[in-house]
Amino acid sequence: MCAGTVEGGRKAAKKNLAKNPDFYAEIGKKGGRNGNTGGFAAGLPCSGKCGLDSIFGTGHLVAQCAGYRGGMKSRRKSKGAN
Repeated sequence: MCAGTVEGGRKAAKKNLAKNPDFYAEIGKKGGRNGNTGGFAAGLPCSGKCGLDSIFGTGHLVAQCAGYRGGMKSRRKSKGAN
C-alpha cells in the first residue's frame, strides 16, 4: 500500500500523465477559470499609513506596498559579503 505517501503520489502522477499528457495543465486551467477573487489584495486601496506615497503616489494599492517591502527584504548577500 502506498496511498497517501510520496511514492503513491508519484504513481498517481505517472498514471495521470500516461492517460493525458496535459492533465495538470487542464486542471490548473479549470481552477483559474473558476476563481473570482482576483488574487492577492486585489484592488484594495492603501490606507496611506505605509509612507510610500512618494514612490507610488496617493491612491496606490495594498499589493504595491507588499511587493515593494518584500523586494527590499532580499535574502541575497551583497557581492562583497562572504
